[in-house]
Parts: sequence; structure tokens; C-alpha cells
Amino acid sequence: MQPDLEVFVQTHRPAVERALDEVLPAEDVAPAVLHRAMRYAVFSGGKRLRPLLCLAMCEAVGGAAAAACRPAAAVELLHTYTLVHDDLPCMDDDEERRGRPTVHVVFGEANAVLAGDALQALAFEAAAGTVAPAGRSAGDFVRELAVAAGSRGVVGGQVEDLAAPGTTDLAAIRFIHRRKTAALFRAATGLGALAGGAPDDALAAAHRFGDALGMAFQIVDDLLDDEPPGGPPGAGRRETTCLAAMTPDEARAAAGDYVAEARQALSRFAADRVRPLTAISEFVTQRRH
Repeated sequence: MQPDLEVFVQTHRPAVERALDEVLPAEDVAPAVLHRAMRYAVFSGGKRLRPLLCLAMCEAVGGAAAAACRPAAAVELLHTYTLVHDDLPCMDDDEERRGRPTVHVVFGEANAVLAGDALQALAFEAAAGTVAPAGRSAGDFVRELAVAAGSRGVVGGQVEDLAAPGTTDLAAIRFIHRRKTAALFRAATGLGALAGGAPDDALAAAHRFGDALGMAFQIVDDLLDDEPPGGPPGAGRRETTCLAAMTPDEARAAAGDYVAEARQALSRFAADRVRPLTAISEFVTQRRH
């Protein structure tokens, strides 16, 4: 991890964790099994990349990171809901995530469905509770999250993913990835820009950055899944992957192009304010599982 990014993470991740802890009901609040499942899902060792993007973009547009803590928590709650539902037997049917049994394995399938539902609702509650800067309203934050979550975002992408398993159509694969992955990156950076009081042109640049970075992130994910530690190439390949339509070299080149597009979007902002975002974009392409 680059020094700029390491410092940013060490400085701001605790605030993300506190915001999540404050928003989530305690484990002993009834119905306790539901709240235990929600907390199990959220506090599972994730990188918090999306909320950190939210905070970094807030600073990039001239705001204070503290202003973006609630929307940062909101996008992480929404992201976690998508993971809980993706892991279900009726979706990807995964029994392990981040080295731990998935929520439906520990708490049962019905409770996992309901925990995902509750996390999604809580995400919107957190977004609605954001103190909006002048010229913006809480509705702007809710709308940003809703577009990412709905039929034009994550849910629509999952529908297409289920409808076209193993597709080799690159356009179809990109359609899915733009909605299942990039939509939440776009929401994270959009929420951060809104929290920082960005004007419309800066908000548009934040959206372009998030969308392009999300596409790069998914390509790198596909490459990493294709070569799991200790396994031969292709051993971890998912059904919907860009490697069904591109060679690994072509995929790496495409990821580089998306990162270049993301960095071009940052030219709208002061150079001294975008160092964490630049470092995150480098981390996305250089990460190793």
C-alpha cells in the first residue's frame, strides 16, 4: 500500500467503523438473531474501499471527511446487503466469504434474506440522516443510493448475470459489471461529492471517476479469481467474467484504460486534494487478493 493511501486509511477508517457501529442496532436488541446476522455481515474484515472513496471524494471537492461519514456508512451497508444476497443458494450459492462462513450458513437462509433486506433499509435510513450542505437536500443522498441499488444498478445487473451465465458477449459482461460493481463505486464517489458541497460539474466528474474505477476494479477481480493462490489458471473463474471474452493481457490493458479514464476525471479537482483518490486507483490495479 502506498504511503499516501496508508496514511489516509489509518486516519479515516476508524471513523467509518464508528459510523457503522453507531448506525447498526446492538446485537441484544430484538430481534437479536437478525441484528447479530447484520453485524456479522458488516464486521467481516472488509477493506471498506467504498466508504473510503466516499470520504476521499468529499475532501477532493473541498469538504471535510467528517461530513461524509453517514453516507460512507450508507454505501457500505448497501454493499454488504448485496454480498449477503449474492451468496444465497438461489444466487451464487457461496458458503464462504473473506475466510468465514457466509451469513446463510451461520444464520440460515431465511435470516440471511431478511438481514440483507434490513441492511438495505438501514442504508437508506443512514443516507436520509445526512446533514446536507447548502444547496443540497437529504433527498439527493437517498436518490444517489437508490439509483445504484435498483433496476438500473445492482439489482438490474444481478438479473442480467443470472440470465446469461457463462456469456462470452463482452458488451453483456460490461453491462453486468457496470451495474453490479461500478454502480456502487459511482454512488460512493457521488455521495462524497454531495457531502462536500460539490457543484454539478464536480459531481459529474466524481461520477465519472467512480464508474471508471469500478470497472477497473471488476476486471482486476476477474483476473485474481482466475488465478487463485496455489491453484492453476482458471481454477477460481466465475461464470460471468471478462476473461470469457478477453485474454488476461487484454483484460489488464482494459483495466489500465479505465484507470486512466478515472484519473482524467480527477483533473477537475485541485491536485493536492486528490492524492488519496489517485493512490486508491493505483491500489485497485496492483492489489493481490
